[in-house]
Amino acid sequence: MTFSDLGLSADLLRAIDAQGYTTPTPIQRQAIPAVLQGGDLLASAQTGTGKTAGFTLPMLQRLSGGQRPAKRGVRALVLTPTRELAAQVGESVRDYGRHLPLTSHVIFGGVGQQPQVDAIRPGLDILVATPGRLLDLHQQGHVDLSRVEILVLDEADRMLDMGFIHDIKKVLKLLPEKRQNLLFSATFSNEIQALANKLLDAPTLIEVARRNTTAETVDQAIYRVDREKKRDLLAHLISAHRWYQVLVFTRTKHGANRLAEHLGKQDIPAMAIHGNKSQSARTRALSAFKSGELQVLVATDIAARGLDIDELPHVVNFELPNVAEDYVHRIGRTGRAGNDGQAVSLVCVDEHGLLRNIERLIKRDLEKHIEPGFEPDPNAKPEPIENGRGNRGGGRGRNGGGGGKPQQAQGGRGSDDGQRPSRRRRRGGQGRQQA
Repeated sequence: MTFSDLGLSADLLRAIDAQGYTTPTPIQRQAIPAVLQGGDLLASAQTGTGKTAGFTLPMLQRLSGGQRPAKRGVRALVLTPTRELAAQVGESVRDYGRHLPLTSHVIFGGVGQQPQVDAIRPGLDILVATPGRLLDLHQQGHVDLSRVEILVLDEADRMLDMGFIHDIKKVLKLLPEKRQNLLFSATFSNEIQALANKLLDAPTLIEVARRNTTAETVDQAIYRVDREKKRDLLAHLISAHRWYQVLVFTRTKHGANRLAEHLGKQDIPAMAIHGNKSQSARTRALSAFKSGELQVLVATDIAARGLDIDELPHVVNFELPNVAEDYVHRIGRTGRAGNDGQAVSLVCVDEHGLLRNIERLIKRDLEKHIEPGFEPDPNAKPEPIENGRGNRGGGRGRNGGGGGKPQQAQGGRGSDDGQRPSRRRRRGGQGRQQA
């Protein structure tokens, strides 16, 4: 099957060809015809399988035949959880819609609002937004959502994880009742099902892969190591194996900063990206990493959302996530678009319980390694895991985290779109690190 078999217009096919794509992915083969028919959609696929094009292409085609928006009006609204994902979706809209007479813009927090207001004022066919900045601009009278024809919730599972459910409900009240709703998610959690039941009307259901499965194209391995030796082991692995374009996940913002600084001292170009960084700094780091100028990007989970590199070869879990599902999301950054990838996790004694949870979730035992010169101390005792801003366990929570039962994080919603704090949603009694 080719994209021309999916009923897309010649203008869209020209844009697709310019991007170098010839064969639609499974999610695209199913989602594009469904969206073109005009009904609601609930779609789930593994990270890196082409969900963005799965809704962007048919959305552009549906809008291209309609009327232009009224002043300050918006015809299609795409909600995303983070700035980086919003920028990525906005880029896809521009790339695929280059031959269509449609207008679009991206808005998010962390930057000045006036350029965004100026872009919205004449009216837009497509607005890509994070929830907080969207609500702020609406309350100031800059955004009219009363004419929205298509609503897309992208990475809906992450939006719920970040505590955006109340903002989503506020946005829904601003939209017309008659519209097309498209909900895309990496997983079909119980919370996603509940949201879909309230939002969607007799939706087409697409599930390309089983829930919480990892791609076969990703080679997964565990390196056992003491927490104090993690930084040196990572530097050793990168240098010894000549890894390039390495995406490294840490649990906290402070940990990301320290690790990037340590790698720099080892002559390994590295930068950290998280919610405390300015938007310009995050944009520069992502651009350098995508272009290959930057060897290592150290990120927290939320900041890495929206990082889309088809041929990213290496992902490293410097610290295992507190929530097992996040492991699937993390390693899904590599092995994309049918390419091979490698996911390495550095695991100290503090994280043995987290590792068991991950293996139970993905229903497989991961291969364990010990690197010569970095053998872990068999008598090492676990310590409480440092988890974001709050660490009620009182442990030191050093390099590799802590031990035993993960502690609940405290505080407000992450700052990725720079908006009002709200109470964080918790799943399974475990808090989530905010980027």
